[in-house]
This record gives sequence, structure tokens and C-alpha cells, in this order.
Amino acid sequence: MRKPDRFGVLGVALAGALLLAGCSSDDGGGAPAAAGGQQANPSASAAAAAAEVAVTPGDGEQANPTTPIVVTAKEGTLDSVTVTNAKKGSAVKGELSADKKTWTSAEVLGYAASYQVKATAVNTDGQRVDRTATVTTLSPKAQAYPSFIPAPSITDVGVGQPLVVKFDQDVTDKAAAEKALKVTSTPAQTGGWYWLSKREVHYRPQQYWKAGTTIALHAAIYGVDLGGGVYGQTDRDLTLKVHDAWVAKADGNTEQMQVFQNGSLVKTMPISMGKDATPTHLGAHVISDKKQKYTMDSCTYGVCPPDPKAYRSDENFALRISNDGEFVHENPNSVGAQGSANVSHGCINLNAANASWFFDHFNLGDVVEVANSGGPQLPIYDTYGDWAVSWDAWQAGSALK
Repeated sequence: MRKPDRFGVLGVALAGALLLAGCSSDDGGGAPAAAGGQQANPSASAAAAAAEVAVTPGDGEQANPTTPIVVTAKEGTLDSVTVTNAKKGSAVKGELSADKKTWTSAEVLGYAASYQVKATAVNTDGQRVDRTATVTTLSPKAQAYPSFIPAPSITDVGVGQPLVVKFDQDVTDKAAAEKALKVTSTPAQTGGWYWLSKREVHYRPQQYWKAGTTIALHAAIYGVDLGGGVYGQTDRDLTLKVHDAWVAKADGNTEQMQVFQNGSLVKTMPISMGKDATPTHLGAHVISDKKQKYTMDSCTYGVCPPDPKAYRSDENFALRISNDGEFVHENPNSVGAQGSANVSHGCINLNAANASWFFDHFNLGDVVEVANSGGPQLPIYDTYGDWAVSWDAWQAGSALK
């Protein structure tokens, strides 16, 4: 018998082994062969996206100085941000968000200024990207300054005190200005603004202020477009406290003046008001100034010699109630007429004792109501003729009606 060929048997075995290897599954977790015969690397990952930095307002934009500069990182976080006033070299304060993705300026900017922004952001791979930018603010044609009456140095006023804001530039967008003038009263009382001109606006409540009221005026006009290229120059604040309600009622028929404190009659005194040629104005007057000694000169409001209505005299205990020469004051020359006839140039005359008492008790913002004087109504523009205007008419004087 012929013996098997051992090489032939080995060849068959190898062929079977190769066949089995080709048919078996990979249960050992190995990666299949990649295209082109390359084995895939399971530890490889995509590269992190590059960080980006955005700055607003953007280059070339004339930004309002009240608009904050905002620096934002995308696909990363902010590593550093500096914003510098190009002219002054001073750094602008700012705050970085907790996630380090946003930086926001924390102070108002200036008009007609340029700010240099330098920022660096880092992505998750630690790759850094730098960004520089320039922010430019608008340049107004003019800036309007808001003066206050009473001045902020005055803190205590009477129940008749209006708030007056006077601008040193024409305001053509009165609505924008009025929106920026915020009045808060505690306790709350209904009130409103009334424009006397393009430069002057008054605020008063519907009724006299309540005694004890705190009044706060915030003029947030910086950055406000007031029209015609004019912008607000600065923000300002005023806080007033209203004292007891002192109201005097002067009657030309009885030649008497009754004085009320918080609604209760506390004193009655004889008076002499303006004669027929120079009658005292009718209506509610508000005390705007007081001087223990004062020289009264009609030339200060345009009535000068040889006009027969002209006068000049030194008086005591003088409290101004209008801007055309009306005061409550002592006048020893009219004592004989006080209580019986009107002989003054328009003032309310008192004897020495009553004038001294009145001077001690009445102050800025307190009210003197004049009735039956034979004179015309006190004009609204005559210092504080605000109370001569009906509430409906007052509301119509608002730019936001």
C-alpha cells in the first residue's frame, strides 16, 4: 500500500485553517480594517474650533455714550480685556461674566471720544486668539445743561413749590426730554410737566403737595437726543422735603390776611395791597426768596423814572411772591391804611410786628393766595404762576399728552 503524501496532507490543513479564519467573526473588540488597508485609531478626536471675539458697538459706528461696550467670546472664554480712552489714556472699568464669555463696560463713556479695545480669547485646546477694535462715540452739535429751581442746595420747601428745569439750549424734542425727567413723590401724588418754552419746563402736583412729602427729581438726560443735534450734558438729581402747609389768604375786600397752618387758622392780620394803578395780581403766589433787609427798585423789572409807577425804597422782612416786584413785607408808611385801603405798588404791606411774625413762619414754597385785589391773574411765567393754570390746561402743556 502506498503511504500518504505528508506534504499534501499539510497543504489541505493549511487551506482549511485559512478558510476558517476568513469565516470567523471578530469578538475581541478589534477595529475593522480601514479603507486602503489602514487600521483606524480609536483614540483620535477632532481639533477644537478656534475661539472668536466680537466687539459692540462696531467699528465705524457713532455710538451713544450711554451704550456699553460689550466684548464676547465664541467657542472659548475671554482671557483678558482692556478698553482705553485713546485721548486720556485712562482705562474703562468693566465686569467679566461668571462664565468668562462676556465683558461689559461698567461706566458711561464720553462724547466725541475714541476707545481702543484689546481682547484675548482661548479655546478648549488652549489656543489663543487676539482681537483689537475701536469704538467711537457721537459728537453733539451742542450739549444742554439742566439747571434746577429750587437749586439742589435747597432741601426744605412749602406745599406750593413747583419743580423747574431750565436748559441752556433749545429743546426741540420736548417729549424725549420729558421722558428723561423722572419725579417720584412719597406719598405718591398725581403730577405732571408743563412746557413754558423750548428751554423751560415746570412740574407740579394736581393739588398742593401734602405736608411731609419727599420729592425726588432725577434728570437722566445724559446721552438723550433733545433734537437738532443737541444732547443732554449731564444727569442731575434733586431731593426736597415738604414742611408744614403754610397758606396765607389775602383778601382785598376785607383788607385782612388769614394765615393757616396745616388747614387750621392761626393768625389774622390787617394788610394793604396794591392801589388801583398798581393792583396786586390775583391767584396763588409762591414764595421764591426772602430777605430781612431788601432794597425794592422798580427798575429791576423795567419801570424806571420818570415813570410815575417807578419807586425805590429799603424795606424789612421781605418775602418775594412774584418776579415783577410783589412782596409781603413791612411798610411803616402804610400802617394807617392797613386794614382799610389798598395803597401799595402791588405788595402786601404789614406792620412791623406782623411782618416779623410772617417772616419767621413763612419760607420758600409757602403759598400766599390773593383774592379781590382788582388785578389780573398772576401769569404762569411770573416766577411761580403755576397754580393759576387749571389742571386740564396743565396736562395739555405736556409734550407727552
